Amino acid sequence: MAQDQPWLKDRRYTEGIGIRTGDLELHPGVAAEFGYDSNFFRRDEDDDAGLNDVGPVGSLRLRITPSFSLSTLSHQRQEVTPDAPPPDVEFRAGIAATYDEFFPVSGSEVGKDRLSEQRNIGGLLDARLTILPRRPWSGILDASLGRTIASSDLGISNQSFRRVHADAGAELVWTPGGGLLDWRLGYRFLGTFFEVDEFNGLTNLQHTIRTRGRWRFLPRTALIYDASLGFVDYPNPGAQLSSHPLRAQLGINGLVTPSFGLLAMAGWGASFYTSDSQAEVHDFDSVIGQLELKWFLTPNPSTDPEAATLALSSLSAGFTRDFHDSFLGSYFERDRGYLKLTYFFGGRFLLIADGGVAAHVYPEIPSSSSTVGPPEPWTDVRVDASLFGEYRIGDSLGINSTLRYGNNISSTALATPGESGGRPIENHLGWQQFEAYLGVRWFM
Repeated sequence: MAQDQPWLKDRRYTEGIGIRTGDLELHPGVAAEFGYDSNFFRRDEDDDAGLNDVGPVGSLRLRITPSFSLSTLSHQRQEVTPDAPPPDVEFRAGIAATYDEFFPVSGSEVGKDRLSEQRNIGGLLDARLTILPRRPWSGILDASLGRTIASSDLGISNQSFRRVHADAGAELVWTPGGGLLDWRLGYRFLGTFFEVDEFNGLTNLQHTIRTRGRWRFLPRTALIYDASLGFVDYPNPGAQLSSHPLRAQLGINGLVTPSFGLLAMAGWGASFYTSDSQAEVHDFDSVIGQLELKWFLTPNPSTDPEAATLALSSLSAGFTRDFHDSFLGSYFERDRGYLKLTYFFGGRFLLIADGGVAAHVYPEIPSSSSTVGPPEPWTDVRVDASLFGEYRIGDSLGINSTLRYGNNISSTALATPGESGGRPIENHLGWQQFEAYLGVRWFM
């Protein structure tokens, strides 16, 4: 989720035909983007970061991203011999790095200096191994290591949220009866390590045990379930609380027609925070779920509603409700409605439009926290929208443009300790940010 370039998030958009070497495919690539970021630190107009550093800082921004991945032969190349048995293993690994350079153009002089100092390199290294794919019993191992160069959107406005993510998981898959039943049991570890000393207390380790699956009781419709139990720990003493989040959902996923799909899931979630102090602990304990309607502009030729590919342009509308660990207090509840359009025309033009409106509901911040917040729970309204378009010149060159808008509508302000023990800094949670980039990338 930390990668904000759409083509880097999804390999369907990232890779081209590749270079075949024996039983492997190689996919090199490089991209460059230049544009404008109106508010990298996501500050309110009245935010005061100290040292005469007030309000948003706008800048021109340059991003250069080389990438490389390798994998076993894709399904497209395997279809040359359709009667051949599936391979014993499927493997994919990739590496990407992004260099960010900032050229401040507006804001205070101190703020401009702060932003210039944010130049840095982020990246992602990941790998995935599938053992005995498309067999009754199979296994999946995956891992990734990433570094994110980003700001906070939670009212902390004078530092970068530079952090390292370590992610690893294993999953056992059972698909008897020709795939009518799909049952999975897995484990996942996620560690988030903050580099800036000020946020050392936010470093956390998460362990999750999860079971999920589906039962296809009609040719186009499946009953699905998803349950997980997590163990979240903050190893450095601070205001954050460890927890054992529990989620359980049951639903249905199906194709009403070849052109219309429906996903409906509902269940229960609870956070189960633990505290050694006598302070009151605020827990989430309520309904969670998702409802999505999808219209395939290109009808889905498969009976499997999950078998959509990049070539299947679609329009989705949906609503999600869930809870997440918060760096302000314990948790926040997120209720978001969204629209998403994916359109791929003639194998040359790709358009991805995504937008939503969410209510972020926060409980009261515990009195033991170093951040002083409002005495009562509060709700922020989050608006997000993005538009990505790419025209592909030939099979390996694309010219793209990215527009992104974010707005956190909030009347809440927090007080945090000042630098070097100075006066407290008041941070307003409301902010607006606009980004626009023009880029070019070469990919195989």
